[in-house]
Amino acid sequence: MNNSFEALDPVSHVLACFRLRGHSGYGQEVVSQIEHALQTAYSAEQSGASPQLIAACLLHDVGHLLHDLPDDAPDNDIDDEHEQLGAAWLTEYFLPEVVEPIRLHVAAKRYLCAVDSEYFSKLSPPSIQSLELQGGPMTTTQARHFERHLHFAAAIQLRRFDDQAKIPNLTTPPLNHYREHLIQSLLALPSK
Repeated sequence: MNNSFEALDPVSHVLACFRLRGHSGYGQEVVSQIEHALQTAYSAEQSGASPQLIAACLLHDVGHLLHDLPDDAPDNDIDDEHEQLGAAWLTEYFLPEVVEPIRLHVAAKRYLCAVDSEYFSKLSPPSIQSLELQGGPMTTTQARHFERHLHFAAAIQLRRFDDQAKIPNLTTPPLNHYREHLIQSLLALPSK
């Protein structure tokens, strides 16, 4: 990231990242990165989710904005590991209730494919392609282990909102609408 970003408070830094790179394609999906993030956060907000889950939904794919891989990286058998990249970048500033569901949202897809017989059939073709690169459905042992994670339920919720957030031209609140949710989700509130 550009050094001029480093002087920004964490929330402004994240929002600037979306403004700078969020209009890129969301893989091979029909929405941009920012459309997908806004739709995911909007679904969480409409469901009455906590500010931290709404923040996690907005930020869950920020790792895609942090690397320079092309949108078609999965076509070249490349898993960008965006969930790990994003979580590592956010962990310095945001509560675990934000960071951990982000870190786990790919595992949640793998879990749901293993335990929900209808889930796989609802995945988009690009999501199916990335699933293969991410390890495919979990084994029974992996699924039982995943269920014991402290942030398991939030990761599953995030995943379900994520899967719904691929609708072209859906009207959502603007990016700045989520600023307060992000502020409430910081490890420490910014000084005034």
